[in-house]
Amino acid sequence: MTAQNGKDLLVKVDMTGDGQFETLAGLRATRVSFNAETVDVTSLESQGGWRELLAGAGVRSASISGSGVFRDAGSDERARQLFFDGETPDFQVIIPDFGIVAGAFQVTALEYAGSHNGEATYELSLASAGVLIFTAV
Repeated sequence: MTAQNGKDLLVKVDMTGDGQFETLAGLRATRVSFNAETVDVTSLESQGGWRELLAGAGVRSASISGSGVFRDAGSDERARQLFFDGETPDFQVIIPDFGIVAGAFQVTALEYAGSHNGEATYELSLASAGVLIFTAV
């Protein structure tokens, strides 16, 4: 895999619930994190006293965070609506030369900031809210 351009990592949201995805506009920095909790099944009989983990058990989750400037009234409004309504619509995360992660996410944080002589910025955090599907490219 060669070096990738950070602007090609896109976060898209289903705008109307009908599978019409649109990029959340104005994101300048984006981060995707995948997590898996472990289930420790170590006992006195564990070989050599080494920890044993139960395969396939535990909670898996993903989180997305991003920051940027609002540039598009439609996606700006959708992000606010999702937070205040507590909805969990489908999102797509396009990771260049890796694949697409798709599934339901909830907006868990939405922060706004601005300085007197600068642009208004926002930060957004999402948490997975169901099964995620990965499609390799």
